Amino acid sequence: MRVILRSAAVVCLVAASATLFASDATQVKTDKGKVQGYVNKDGQIRIFKGVPYATPPVGQLRWKPPQPAAKWHDIRQATSYGYRCMQPPVFDDMIFHDPGQNEDCLTLNIWTPAKDKKAKLPVMVWIYGGGFTGGTTSEARQDGENLAHKGVIVVSMNYRLSIFGFFVHPELTAESPQHASGNYGLLDQTAALQWVHKNIKQFGGDPDKVTIFGESAGSSSVSAQMASPLARNLFQRAIGESGGAFSATHPFATREQREKQDPEKIAAALGTTKLSELRALSADQILAAATPKPGDDPVRFSPDVDGYFLPESVAAIYASGKQAHIPLIAGWNADEGGIPQKTMTVAEYTEMAQKRFGPNADKFLAAYSATTDDEALRAAKDLAADTFIADSTWRWLEAQVATGGQPVYRYHFELESPGDKFHEAGTAFHSDDIEYVFGTLDSRQGAVWRPEDRKMSEIIQTYWTNFAKTGDPNGGDLPKWPTYNPADGWQVMHLTPTPEARPDPLRARYQFLEQQPAETLSSTSDK
Repeated sequence: MRVILRSAAVVCLVAASATLFASDATQVKTDKGKVQGYVNKDGQIRIFKGVPYATPPVGQLRWKPPQPAAKWHDIRQATSYGYRCMQPPVFDDMIFHDPGQNEDCLTLNIWTPAKDKKAKLPVMVWIYGGGFTGGTTSEARQDGENLAHKGVIVVSMNYRLSIFGFFVHPELTAESPQHASGNYGLLDQTAALQWVHKNIKQFGGDPDKVTIFGESAGSSSVSAQMASPLARNLFQRAIGESGGAFSATHPFATREQREKQDPEKIAAALGTTKLSELRALSADQILAAATPKPGDDPVRFSPDVDGYFLPESVAAIYASGKQAHIPLIAGWNADEGGIPQKTMTVAEYTEMAQKRFGPNADKFLAAYSATTDDEALRAAKDLAADTFIADSTWRWLEAQVATGGQPVYRYHFELESPGDKFHEAGTAFHSDDIEYVFGTLDSRQGAVWRPEDRKMSEIIQTYWTNFAKTGDPNGGDLPKWPTYNPADGWQVMHLTPTPEARPDPLRARYQFLEQQPAETLSSTSDK
């Protein structure tokens, strides 16, 4: 009886100590004030949500670079997501878990397994996608808790979107000390990275071991952050999932081009293009002007070559070797693009090639060959995927190999989805990889997961966190992932439940696309 009582007392003492430790550990001092987070259910991860990294960009700060957050004196509660940034309803499969949308949205979230600030763990900073128009950190599929169990600190940030994040105007340029306008959303990302650099030690992180990673527009943002002189020293590794700022179909326009275009896009809806009057309008009025009516062409507000964040085009910066010289992982999914056809004959495919590519049709058909109707449909889908997102990612990889001077790793995500509420089964669709990377498969509505899905998620999480820790995805008993370079035959890691690296057999496709004019490529299906 005495032994049992003594054991019970020890258990109670340990539990009490754990509770006390959790209470102390969830209070962290940042450079602006203390924040109070919470501990997850298994007691292994400390979580802090909705932490301001910049002053709310409202009133006269609308369409200005992010300003430092104000200091606070009381302990700030950091237990729930902040507002998402203003955005039109764009993507049905984005399910948000935040209080709503507001211009006051520049907050970030931290998931840390570190027990104290001496841990010096590697840090992974996530940049969400959504075409620079939609998205936020509060989606369950982007929750960092499971990934943090792999021994890394995960950070995610909100950044301004659409007209609020990427509006270009001559008056904005004139008032800017840098004579620049646009790119406020990208500058928000950089400000969040600066916050990480200043504060992550307090959460047990190593500011000299930061990996930025993102998907779609988030991946494009990663490539742009690598190019910007304002950001390139704030991280040491990068991962890009389906996207690069090298698009032939939708390149970043120059500031001068956008100064002529952007005010015209909203003039009819708002009746003014005068900056003071635009700033006096409500956020809802501005958003309505940037939201196309049903049947209208989409109104695009996206990054520009502003002369400040991007002194030159991203491609030019990489070509001259001025980008961040760091290790890189990048790749895309097997079914990135979509076409309306369910069937296609070889004759229909050949006719399409001749209409689209004219005198280059034979070269196209050699690169995207098809001898059966099934192959014709598959080749047409591949062309749509390549011109939508894969080609821009390929060009980014090639540019980093040519001038980066650091290891580059390329992947192809191939596990076919079991299907869910928003997507048919049988494809590895655009954005399909996110839940696998974060270990959040159970957040996807309507999906019935298979053992191979769980295995795939474990594999990709391990590759990604190995890379964050060492700059090399390899380690443990994972299949060897060679670097992507000409000497080794341009090896690509095919991400399946049984991953395998093989030389790229499709290089001729991207070399063909690289030689085509943008107008030819942009006529392809574009999501």
